[in-house]
Amino acid sequence: MVNSVRRLSPAKVNLHLKVLSRRPDGYHELATLMQRISLCDEMFFRLTTTPGIVLRCPGSNLPKDEGNIVHRAAAAFLRRFGLPGGVEILLKKSIPIAAGLGGGSSNAATTLLALNELAGHPCSRGGLMEMGAALGADVPFFILEKTAWAFGIGERLEAVAHPPHFHFLLVNPGFELSTRKVYEGLNLTLTNEAIHYSIPRFFECHDVIEELHNDLETVSINLFPVLAEIKTLLLGHGAAGALMSGSGPTVFGVFDNEEMAMKAEESLRGCGTWLLFRAHTI
Repeated sequence: MVNSVRRLSPAKVNLHLKVLSRRPDGYHELATLMQRISLCDEMFFRLTTTPGIVLRCPGSNLPKDEGNIVHRAAAAFLRRFGLPGGVEILLKKSIPIAAGLGGGSSNAATTLLALNELAGHPCSRGGLMEMGAALGADVPFFILEKTAWAFGIGERLEAVAHPPHFHFLLVNPGFELSTRKVYEGLNLTLTNEAIHYSIPRFFECHDVIEELHNDLETVSINLFPVLAEIKTLLLGHGAAGALMSGSGPTVFGVFDNEEMAMKAEESLRGCGTWLLFRAHTI
């Protein structure tokens, strides 16, 4: 029996995000196209003879207890399936925190997938997705491991067959942006009615670029106008399209090839506290 595994935990970008309504429970009905990218955290999992969960996050200020979604994911798995002993988890962060890139949700999903493997696969992927939904809206998407449309609060997924391949340059301005604050900035009415949204169909790269859209972007730009400046710079340096991911503040440019993304990165390097990441679809 394998007692340790190393896994990459990928970030995501939202290529299309429509906020359809505000629900009575405080959540929002969404229709969003999510794409995993090659920017990843690195995670190591090792079974131990000592019961319990030991989580280490070197180089970050993340909590190492139940305040961390990774710890909560491991605890949820152990409660349901158990292990002969405990587990040690090492999380090496590369994905910026609170950046609209789904890093925490990805880490939780990777934890469930890895522990399921170490335990001998007692749970189906569907079962893991149900567990993940209780941890966070984006967790099931990362467990699915496919490009997908997400509906509702993210719990209903529709995989996309043969999605186009892209190269990205991500620009993170170096500050965190509260998801709650962004959603509170939307002026939406409450509804109990079912929402029907006709999703765009993407077959080629230009289809995706034409439909790049994020309803949260205007709110975030009003809070931090520098995000509009970043979009303009990306477009001016060869991006075919640019968009804020999730609730921000990370903005990504979509490029026709890796060389163009590299040239844009070289041009924008050194812009204050901005963090730059080149990535591609996975």
